[in-house]
Amino acid sequence: MSDYSVSLASYTIGADAYDKLAAHCLTCGKKALAVGGKTALEKALPKIQAALAGTGVELADPLWYGGECTYENIDLVAAAAGQCGADMILGVGGGKALDTAKGAAQRAGVPVFCLPTIAATCAATSAQSIVYTADSVFDSFYFLDGPAAHVFIDTQIIAEAPVKYLRAGIGDTVAKHYECALSAQNDELAHSDALAVQVSGLCVGPIRRYGLQALADCRQDIATFALEQVVLAIIATTGMVSVLIQDKYNGALAHSLFYGFTILPHFEEHYLHGDVVGYGVLVQLAVEKRQQELAELYQLFADMGLPTCLADIGVRCDREELAPILAETLAGADMEYLPWPITGEMVLAGIEQVEALAAPAKV
Repeated sequence: MSDYSVSLASYTIGADAYDKLAAHCLTCGKKALAVGGKTALEKALPKIQAALAGTGVELADPLWYGGECTYENIDLVAAAAGQCGADMILGVGGGKALDTAKGAAQRAGVPVFCLPTIAATCAATSAQSIVYTADSVFDSFYFLDGPAAHVFIDTQIIAEAPVKYLRAGIGDTVAKHYECALSAQNDELAHSDALAVQVSGLCVGPIRRYGLQALADCRQDIATFALEQVVLAIIATTGMVSVLIQDKYNGALAHSLFYGFTILPHFEEHYLHGDVVGYGVLVQLAVEKRQQELAELYQLFADMGLPTCLADIGVRCDREELAPILAETLAGADMEYLPWPITGEMVLAGIEQVEALAAPAKV
């Protein structure tokens, strides 16, 4: 067996998480470039500036990440970091902004700190960037040397973000468990892979226990214990699994189906990654013939407002219209390592089974 290293992201969580920012930054240098989404920078920058004031850490003029995680934007941010003499990059925002910042830091050869302002994905703690084309079609995975140097999770900022992002994070997080379990089920697993599969169960348990309450608290802009447990499941636990496990086990049908849907024009402008991945979990469970778990998760997702049928993501259940989506799904990197072959007909049958569950509710 070949040598391997595991580097997990460390994190600070709480309403005052940014108070620890300067201490970590000073281990890397004295100049930081904040890169993120426009809304994210608007919400987080005042707290970042307050946290760094008088500490000896200079904050360069903040930079918008470009609106999409593309290789072009990664290179532009890396160049900007070099031009301003940044010793580190602060990624601020959601998954696309954080993935751009992470990729740019790797290209620039500087550390990156992640400051997620929403809890929609595990991008803050993962060691890869999901890269798209300029028109938001999935391009490739950009595998990084390691995760962020540290992650700062301000629960109050996340509580004040639109609840749709937390809901999407729930869908993405639940997928991690079911996809890892499927991809790895027939193999004798090395320690880190076996650990990841076991830890992935904690991507589901807190969601079942605290998910509905966390969504209710988020609607009230309140950072509570329930919200924190769900946020940690989304950002910390899922990212930990992603780093621990080999890439070949890191995804399966749920994510690949999402990437298949991205070939539809402007799809990602209207539907969040985690929402669609959550729907993909239902289809995957149908394909796996795990009927009891499908029924239970379907009801939980319905209660939470996650998509439970194609109409919820603006797609018709039509064989001809689904054909190119299924072709893209089956060609995806997440479908390369599965315990048994999955065909387009199997996925279509899974979709139709989920549609049948939705039919009584739509009457």
